[in-house]
Amino acid sequence: MPDINASLSHNWGLAVFLLAVFGLCGFMLGVSSLLGSKAWGHSKNEPFEAGVVPTGSSRLRLSAKFYLVAMLFVIFDVEALYLFAWSVSVRESGWAGLIEATVFIGILLAGLVYLWRVGALDWAPESRRKRQAKLKQ
Repeated sequence: MPDINASLSHNWGLAVFLLAVFGLCGFMLGVSSLLGSKAWGHSKNEPFEAGVVPTGSSRLRLSAKFYLVAMLFVIFDVEALYLFAWSVSVRESGWAGLIEATVFIGILLAGLVYLWRVGALDWAPESRRKRQAKLKQ
């Protein structure tokens, strides 16, 4: 069983830090409640976005393609992080690491080509694309 005095003397810095954090949070909340504005009114309850008065409802219907593009961005962004981690250790990984990274990039490109061929990256509806193709002829 570890000695309590040794444990306390070892963790006194953490205790001081936590005390300072809670003290600072309490101080900021207290000062803001004392010095903050207490005015009420109609304009105080309206949302404010860069000085533009809001119009319409916030219940906007968005196409599922927005979410699809967001998911694709996140997926390819995380894969770029994997490639960054590989690039940091490229000298230590040698030829085996280069081959593995090449296979990884190949799989990424195959997935991107598949998404492109399926039409997941097309924004325009099929009817509009056909109409534009007829106009170009």
